[in-house]
Amino acid sequence: MILDSFNLQGKVAIVTGCDTGLGQGMALGLASAGCDIVGVNIAHPTETIEKVQALGRKFVAIQANLMTLDDIPNIIDQAITELGHIDILVNNAGIIRRNDAIEFSEQDWDDVMDINVKSVFFMSQAAAKQFIAQGTGGKIINIASMLSFQGGIRVPSYTASKSGVMGITRLMANEWAQHQVNVNAIAPGYMATNNTAALRADESRNQEIVERIPAARWGLPEDLAGPCVFLASPASDYINGYTIAVDGGWLAR
Repeated sequence: MILDSFNLQGKVAIVTGCDTGLGQGMALGLASAGCDIVGVNIAHPTETIEKVQALGRKFVAIQANLMTLDDIPNIIDQAITELGHIDILVNNAGIIRRNDAIEFSEQDWDDVMDINVKSVFFMSQAAAKQFIAQGTGGKIINIASMLSFQGGIRVPSYTASKSGVMGITRLMANEWAQHQVNVNAIAPGYMATNNTAALRADESRNQEIVERIPAARWGLPEDLAGPCVFLASPASDYINGYTIAVDGGWLAR
């Protein structure tokens, strides 16, 4: 059956930034498909743990700060120690800083670039080394953005970082596909998360955004669950280096 190609029973997925929002939605989607989850967060993801365990799956919580690279070796080591292997990495952790480009600070530039693209590359590198050592291949799913395709306003480092995510997704796919490591990305559109709370609270800006989305609504964390499971599963084994927009039609407009 074709649905067997989407079965992730026995797989282990590392998901960064899964205490709330999009990361939580993807972690729950993966758990529903059969994955045990290694959640990497700054805060303890109590709600996500409870929801994953309610699905009958294991959850290993790792506290780490991906603003630096120091914790990455321990993340891989602890995942292997606790669950024996890893099969999937979802690089979801990220931040955004808003200010006019003319006033944007070096600190805001560096903070966003460090977590949004530098940590994504080195987490992927560490996972790929483990996948290759295991000899079983693996799946890496990076979280890009509509601003991987567009410029946006008032988010210069976020735009640069998410453009970078799409670029390194292609680069890593080119190098690692021969090892049966698939590297792809998801580009969420305007999603109802903590990062967009200020936009949704601005009545005129919210209206402008919704009117431009063909689906006429903000996306929800569960909207990413299906695409994430697809890219994590054998159903996507011949997809390499591609960024899937999950945007309600925003880019088609």
